[in-house]
Amino acid sequence: MAIPLPLTSYSPISASSSTSSLSRTSFVPLTPRHRSFFSEQNCSRRVLLSCSSSLSSDNGSAPESMNGNGNGNGNGNGSSLNGQSSFPRMPSFDGTSKPPLKWRRVLLKVSGEALAGDEEQNIDPKVTMAIAREVAAVTRLGIEVAIVVGGGNIFRGSTWAGCSGLDRSSADYIGMLATVMNAIFLQATMESIGIPTRVQTAFRMSEVAEPYIRRRAIRHLEKGRVVIFAAGTGNPFFTTDTAAALRCAESK
Repeated sequence: MAIPLPLTSYSPISASSSTSSLSRTSFVPLTPRHRSFFSEQNCSRRVLLSCSSSLSSDNGSAPESMNGNGNGNGNGNGSSLNGQSSFPRMPSFDGTSKPPLKWRRVLLKVSGEALAGDEEQNIDPKVTMAIAREVAAVTRLGIEVAIVVGGGNIFRGSTWAGCSGLDRSSADYIGMLATVMNAIFLQATMESIGIPTRVQTAFRMSEVAEPYIRRRAIRHLEKGRVVIFAAGTGNPFFTTDTAAALRCAESK
């Protein structure tokens, strides 16, 4: 069952949902008014957020404004959301003023195409920096953040399978390597603005990242580090959307 989420252009699902329910939506800034969404008494729930390159509105732009009830008019506490808006900086909270959190831990699925942006390069640094700032804003609230990243901006196995004798399994493994490239780039961007980040891969690449170990990943999250899961599930024929649902279920 889908979890209602009052954030335009995000797609939350529960850990038990099928991967087909992951809608392809765009990434828009969080603003201070969204803090109320995370400020509920239930601190045990988890949510998976989906982020990709396609746009949520027909004209290719984000809603101009949204009030606290999630509708599109300019009333209430809504603020302008468009491509030119600056990314807000969330205030930090001390031990006495931090509000109780409804969502204690979230997992964000970022597609490879989202990282490419509108540039000709495979990765747009402006996009990775925008995502890093949004993640920083959420972590300042005390929320633990994990990320699953795709690799379609570099290589998509299903597209290249059959070319020059390349079988589907080998093509999918190349796509997994592409997700590792994106993860390392995103890690470097986040650490450049002071976010401690760890990359964990589904198969061993010990020179550049940690192997995925569930208990270690949860420990990183508990220490306030962002964890980026790369290489999908480590198996061919499974998409990174499947990996996102799997890691969400595992990271209780």
